[in-house]
Amino acid sequence: MIDLTGQVALVTGASRGIGKACALKLAEAGADVAITYLVAKTAALEVAEQIRRTGRNAAVVRADVEHRDDIEATMEFVKLEFGSLEIIVSNAATGGFRPLMATTDRHFEAAMNINARPLLYLVQAALPMLEQSERRAKVIAISSHGSVMALPMYGTIGASKAALEALVRHLALEPGGRNVNFNVVRAGLVETDSTRHLPNADAIFAACVHKSMTGSRLLTAEDVANVVLYLASPLSDLVEGETITVDGGAAIHL
Repeated sequence: MIDLTGQVALVTGASRGIGKACALKLAEAGADVAITYLVAKTAALEVAEQIRRTGRNAAVVRADVEHRDDIEATMEFVKLEFGSLEIIVSNAATGGFRPLMATTDRHFEAAMNINARPLLYLVQAALPMLEQSERRAKVIAISSHGSVMALPMYGTIGASKAALEALVRHLALEPGGRNVNFNVVRAGLVETDSTRHLPNADAIFAACVHKSMTGSRLLTAEDVANVVLYLASPLSDLVEGETITVDGGAAIHL
């Protein structure tokens, strides 16, 4: 059993979906958890209450991860509230499904500024705390198949996720030697409020069942959180700069 007792985790965009599942999974393993949200305050407070029911401490921070000042303020809050930080899950993301030919400067910048750039801000602000961890600290970014596959209406998001994965590799090369592991979880299609707005969502989800090589059930947010938990634990101390795909094998065949 993975034991994260004494560890503090920060999960961005944790009011719902994969972020929520990660926050709860880390708390169940013994970590105290800070979560960020942007608009869904009530949902974020409910997640925090669920964390407290596991016996762990929880804190909620409103943060727009697009802005460096918000991330730096979040780190100051975490330091004051918990005194340390050992685990970061960079999950907050934006959607916006549209053809590339209909993409404006604002659309492209939003995808990069929310899906990729915040990881750099998080690491820059948190590194002084991370490198003081008694265990190896862990930074885990959540990506998607759009980073390596062309998907309908997904061009800007996919480009931002590819940038995110590249950032993780280069972070592993640079501050990775300072007691921190940097890795990616590339999640297959999980039913969330966001993915339900995908064009032809019903047909896409139905196809996932047929493409899965591990049975008929659909991938869930908890499945993704299980891999995040592994990467947050000492079991993954020698996993550095990697991208782990969790999708039931759907992406390895036509």
